[in-house]
Amino acid sequence: MESLLAGLRAAGEPTRLRLLALCAHGELSVTELTQILGQSQPRVSRHLKLLVEAGLLTRFREGSLVFYRIADSGESAHLARTLVDLLPDDDNELSRDLVRLDRIRQKRAEIAESYFQENAGQWNKIRALHVPEADVEARLRELVGSARIGSFLDIGTGTGRMLELFAGQMDRGVGLDLSGEMLAVARTQLEKDEYRHLQVRKGDMYNMPIDDQSVDVATLHLVLHYSLEPASVIIEAARTLAPGGRLFIVDFAAHQEERLRAEHKHQRLGFSDREIHQAMVSAGLEPGPVDSLSGDPLTVKFWQGSRLH
Repeated sequence: MESLLAGLRAAGEPTRLRLLALCAHGELSVTELTQILGQSQPRVSRHLKLLVEAGLLTRFREGSLVFYRIADSGESAHLARTLVDLLPDDDNELSRDLVRLDRIRQKRAEIAESYFQENAGQWNKIRALHVPEADVEARLRELVGSARIGSFLDIGTGTGRMLELFAGQMDRGVGLDLSGEMLAVARTQLEKDEYRHLQVRKGDMYNMPIDDQSVDVATLHLVLHYSLEPASVIIEAARTLAPGGRLFIVDFAAHQEERLRAEHKHQRLGFSDREIHQAMVSAGLEPGPVDSLSGDPLTVKFWQGSRLH
């Protein structure tokens, strides 16, 4: 009862209701919310603090920026979504807020597109070395299967593509990446209403801000070759898996393309089945079947492991 009353008290103010409505549309920084509301940053921050303390919003830091989004877990999450659903669609002030939100999103999209275009040439060079991405994604979907996924984690999410790919069969999904630029691209990609259950966070794959045994499916999609300590990454990923949870690693088979080190910052020239098998066993996972898609010169491998208990 007390948490319900606290949530109602926190939301019972016009500006805080507007903030709640805006954060229900995605992750927004304090600066962006200040621009939309036309109020001072200290005032907006005070309102946000009350909403976070009541459990209606969640707060997370990404470098120098602080983002907010509507709560998706905890006692007050249902109340937060219910209050947003009760807001009238024809309210003039809320409508103006959404128009300003669209402008913020457009600005984000322009910045993300600029970054993407600057780096597209490098990505296209790597894509030309292996089978089409559509084939890789189709094979991964086959291996994951169509069963409902409660909690999904994409490690090194990049543009957020794995979150998009499995969005329709998961209850909630988180993508982690260390690159602020890539997170900006992913956040722009995931701004559609059907992706409200997805979120991206800044996080180190060696020390992820994810609870123990909380994830049903985790993916490392063409990420592990950037690691100097891949076994440590697998151990950290295994830590997050719930009993019965599965880890899927998509990466290159061992190869001799030395140019990938110099030109694309690859730390490892692919992996052998034996190395990944041993790393999974050391992490407490039961290795599963290995699959592959042959390319020239790079072959894409699919490794999987499960936490039995």
